[in-house]
Amino acid sequence: MEYILIIISAVFVNNIVLNQFLGVCPFLGVSNKISTAAGMSAAVVFVMTLATLITYLIQNYVLNPLNIGFMQTVTFILVIASLVQMVEIILKKISPALYQALGIFLPLITTNCAVLGVAIIVVTKEFTFSGTAAMLNLPQAIVYAASMALGFGLALIIFAGLREHMDLVGVPKPFRGVPIALITAGILALAFMGFSGIV
Repeated sequence: MEYILIIISAVFVNNIVLNQFLGVCPFLGVSNKISTAAGMSAAVVFVMTLATLITYLIQNYVLNPLNIGFMQTVTFILVIASLVQMVEIILKKISPALYQALGIFLPLITTNCAVLGVAIIVVTKEFTFSGTAAMLNLPQAIVYAASMALGFGLALIIFAGLREHMDLVGVPKPFRGVPIALITAGILALAFMGFSGIV
């Protein structure tokens, strides 16, 4: 039951983009086409889950025992940057079209505050299960990170679908482009607020 609560909370209630406002740059930048948004979502799911796994282990088995927790942010950034480079190399070989479509936004995963934010949240925030507050264990941390990444992907793909649809309808000239995108993102965030209180 705990894992179901983690998934629902991470994907819908505490959506990383629409509720916590982390990762807004790729959310707005890669959401012009559903195909590009899906590719970015897959890359973020992979990087966020793997980064959280590695940073969780580093935090609990290296930084905490050596009392060097102050190195957390620098260490996590280095881990995330290394993972993004690995994803970039793999995408370049496996899917050059997707690699070209993502363009500058793939390296931006390195500085995507959502990836770093989830890694830090997992090792610092206490979660309440059955009335008691505790830190997440490793399986819960991985499920939480994967669910946050899926929530990011869900929001990104929905937003990309809405933006593709807006290109086909008659949006008034002053609202075309960024203004209507921001208005739509705000309405989408309000829609996701309807899930608050479920968990």
